[in-house]
Amino acid sequence: MKNISKLMLLMLVLAAAPAMAADEAPAKPATVGEAAKAPASKAHILNRAEIDDLLAKPDQVVFIDVRRPDELTAIGGFPVYLSIQAKDLEKNLAFIPKDRTIVTVSNHAGRAGKSADLLADKGFKVAGAAGVEGYKAEGGTIIKLVPPPPKVADATATQH
Repeated sequence: MKNISKLMLLMLVLAAAPAMAADEAPAKPATVGEAAKAPASKAHILNRAEIDDLLAKPDQVVFIDVRRPDELTAIGGFPVYLSIQAKDLEKNLAFIPKDRTIVTVSNHAGRAGKSADLLADKGFKVAGAAGVEGYKAEGGTIIKLVPPPPKVADATATQH
């Protein structure tokens, strides 16, 4: 059994050797928030250190969370952000400050990457895209959001 395992390992090493010998670059490791199936975007995917650095400059940056409200409450997010769902982003450009650096946010940076591309194409200064789940996996702290309780009708207000 040991000889078979060693033989399989040797075969794997030998199979990989021609690619390395041809100076083929090894695959780029995934960064914070990159989803295995996330569609390609031009946006830089921010790592935890980059996100923490930007969070330390609240007067210079705005985080735009492009997720649905149920995702925000189920997963959590960054302490301060604008909430504009990805599908509504283009029609709400007037509400986004042009004098700040933008970070777009989604669960795994897929929608955030597309949103960052859109904003960059519209002239916004975009630092990149972030995925809250990857940020948390790298040891970053996200804020768990608690929706307000539903309003209960005041019994005295309805009585006449």
